[in-house]
Amino acid sequence: MQVPVTVLNANTKREQGRKAQVGNIAAAKAVSDIIRTTLGPRSMLKMLLDPNGGIVLTNDGHAILREIDVAHPAAKSMIQLSRTQDEEVGDGTTSVIILAGELLQSAEPLLERHMHPTVLVRGYTRALEDAIKVAESMSFSIDTADRGSMLQVVQSCIGTKYTSRFGSLMAELALDAVQTVARDVGGGSREVDVKNYAKVEKIPGGTIEDCKV
Repeated sequence: MQVPVTVLNANTKREQGRKAQVGNIAAAKAVSDIIRTTLGPRSMLKMLLDPNGGIVLTNDGHAILREIDVAHPAAKSMIQLSRTQDEEVGDGTTSVIILAGELLQSAEPLLERHMHPTVLVRGYTRALEDAIKVAESMSFSIDTADRGSMLQVVQSCIGTKYTSRFGSLMAELALDAVQTVARDVGGGSREVDVKNYAKVEKIPGGTIEDCKV
């Protein structure tokens, strides 16, 4: 029987078993620790230097992670998780990374007790089902035509952002922009394509209160 030959790059580092599991957890935890201080009402801004030499101040998790260049596969997966959260939901990019890091860290003691990863995955799946049930019991419907309720939703999303210091102005601008580009697609559904139909135009002069849709 012919022995299989694996062709790899000379610089490729291959790990497996316990060492690979611990390395993956450490890499994911390192990524979550980067943006941990940007979460919550007392969050701090991160100062980043982009490839063009510009300075960016932000506490948005996805905006920070997309500027980071990592080589570890687990760290790349964490950044991809943040990107997916931003594309599918548009919010919670910091929370999802911190939660993922904590879940992986909590799995490490179980791995030390020689529990198989598939057993841990089944446990996380059952926990997810319970979490969904709790979230559904806490959820409630809102009328999208009710401007007051919609403003409360928007303000809860930007409450920890830098723009929160401008009061309800940013929430009203965001809501006006979304309602302007929203269109009915039938079946009682509405489509909001803000990436193609909404953008921020910067005009020198004036104050922040002069902004409008």
